[in-house]
Amino acid sequence: MSSSANTALRMGRYALPALAAMQCAPALTALGPLRTKLLPRLSGAGRPDHVALTFDDGPDPLSTPFFLRLLDAHGIRATFFVLGSMSRRSPGLLRDMAAAGHEIGIHGWHHRPLPLRGPKATFGELRRARDFVADVTGEMPRLFRPPYGAMSTAAHLATLSLGLTPVLWTTWGRDWTRQATAESVHRTVIARLSGGGTILLHDSDVTSAPGAWRSALGALPMIIDTCGERGLRIGPLRSHTPC
Repeated sequence: MSSSANTALRMGRYALPALAAMQCAPALTALGPLRTKLLPRLSGAGRPDHVALTFDDGPDPLSTPFFLRLLDAHGIRATFFVLGSMSRRSPGLLRDMAAAGHEIGIHGWHHRPLPLRGPKATFGELRRARDFVADVTGEMPRLFRPPYGAMSTAAHLATLSLGLTPVLWTTWGRDWTRQATAESVHRTVIARLSGGGTILLHDSDVTSAPGAWRSALGALPMIIDTCGERGLRIGPLRSHTPC
């Protein structure tokens, strides 16, 4: 083997791991406490008198309407990060959510970890979800939340190209587990809840334990009451921080 071939082989051994590291390094943003401290904007930190309420994984005709009715009864609007695949199944529900005044962001087309997907697939999936939501609601989405909260270099580049702003969360309810209850979700959310925070809940169990959404629904009135007791207004991300 020639010296130039040996050199190329050695470079390849180092280049492939380096490229993989570049692609996956942004996935560290999934680490909540570190992200909130170092990247408050990405975490959804906003006005100190306000809390942003967000939901992932819908729209789901079996569960989302319960959340919509409860929010409407309290006069609250929220941000829903929807999956393109779920939206395609229930476009009428998606349209109703937007018509009711809720903010619609995208959560990808499928609920797949982006660090495992290449640039072309990532861009295509985000564009497909963005355009579908825009066609149904009549408004171009501006916000994006990656599945599992894990960004990638390809995802960052795709959001820049598509005019999307990534937003994660400062507190969540761990409402996707089989063991979750309304009380545990409420307790987990408020443990890290403060003014300017962004709450993550799920309005669907499509990627969770069957029926897990009921724990989030049961916790929601308690979360609303706790925010009221602390003098915090609840609303969508568009009322929380400029994007």
